[in-house]
Amino acid sequence: MVVEYIRYRIPHERQERFEDAYRDAATSLEASEHCIAYELSHGVEESERYILRIEWDSLSGHEQGFRHSPEFQPFFAAVRPFVNEIEEMHHYNVTSIRPGASIRP
Repeated sequence: MVVEYIRYRIPHERQERFEDAYRDAATSLEASEHCIAYELSHGVEESERYILRIEWDSLSGHEQGFRHSPEFQPFFAAVRPFVNEIEEMHHYNVTSIRPGASIRP
């Protein structure tokens, strides 16, 4: 599994449209065999910031599987108006450091 983080800066006047776009795009994520989970978070201290977190089954599942699947076109059509507002888009491996994980002596 890999986690993709996409960080956006969305002006206040576009935030309602942005969230609506991701409500529409969520249908494609839910239909994808490669998407495990996703969430969109809205900044508290900096209210123009959003972070989208998507768990993919693998990097190739995202880049080859999802991006070449029938679900990708409607997903991208929904979010395309906000692509220029992306500040970061990267994949990360999850570490073993989390609640319930063994702590080394």
